[in-house]
Amino acid sequence: MALSTTQIFLLSTAVATLPILLYIALIYWFDRYEKEPWWLLTATFFWGAIPSILFAYFFNTLLSAPIYWLTGETLGETISASLIAPIVEESIKGLAVLAILLIWRDELDSPLDGIIYGAMVGLGFALVENVFYFISVYQEGGLEAWGMNVFARSIVFGLNHALFSSMTGLGIALARMATQPLVKAAALIGGWSTAVFLHFLHNFTVSFGNLLCLVALVSDWGGVLLTLLIIVWALLQERQWLRQYLAEEVTLGHLANTHYLTVCSGRRRIRAQLTCFLDDGPVAYWRLVRYHQNLSELAYKKRHYALFQDDSSWKLIEVLRQKIQVNSPGL
Repeated sequence: MALSTTQIFLLSTAVATLPILLYIALIYWFDRYEKEPWWLLTATFFWGAIPSILFAYFFNTLLSAPIYWLTGETLGETISASLIAPIVEESIKGLAVLAILLIWRDELDSPLDGIIYGAMVGLGFALVENVFYFISVYQEGGLEAWGMNVFARSIVFGLNHALFSSMTGLGIALARMATQPLVKAAALIGGWSTAVFLHFLHNFTVSFGNLLCLVALVSDWGGVLLTLLIIVWALLQERQWLRQYLAEEVTLGHLANTHYLTVCSGRRRIRAQLTCFLDDGPVAYWRLVRYHQNLSELAYKKRHYALFQDDSSWKLIEVLRQKIQVNSPGL
């Protein structure tokens, strides 16, 4: 059965979008203690989906042209995919997280924040790239080839771009928290280099197919598992910050001990918020969510102030303390 251009476009968009939505929900769920603002997550996603795709296409084409001319199409495609695309694409995607560091740096409070923003820009890039490849494969090989490509790109390798750019985001977040210039530089370069290397390794191995695809499978999913371990470590670190820096607020009388125990536990938070929603309605629920968010931000800003002793963090600490006093739900 032959599908029209419109039908294959809509179908390809649907099967590309559904897994991406699942991955976004999973990533957002990991952000247990201080949810990143939706507007910034959305902006990061769309940077990956539109400007990053356009810039990557332009520079990949421009830089690959001499290689195709010298080596021919088959070898040129392998060289371009392995050596040009990883550098171009990871640099362009990384600009989104770098912009957050430069413009909205207060949103980068922990290594997990860098991973989340990096993953979001990667998922935006993957969505549009997948639609393009799905349509191209259908035009060349028909519906059966299309189905295999959908399974490979959306499921088997569906987290690849999120994995690659999350490494850049992690490096930028670590640089943000570092106090030594050399450590900052090492984190920035190391995060970007890891993203480029993982991207190179995937593209290079899948270019040869057969057994080397197993290398790509192992390296990609090994990278995903390593990232999950880093996320777990980051969550444990964030919980420790909450316990350490909010304990002082209890001592000072700014925070009730019951609220302290709730906000330092992801499970207790969810239980308290759900109970509030069921008993008191959505207005009270959102107030409680904002209250917990402010407490988390207070702990992170106190952590930042302990590292850098900067006036901007101290001012934010005072502002957050006032918000917490005003918005305390009195549970």
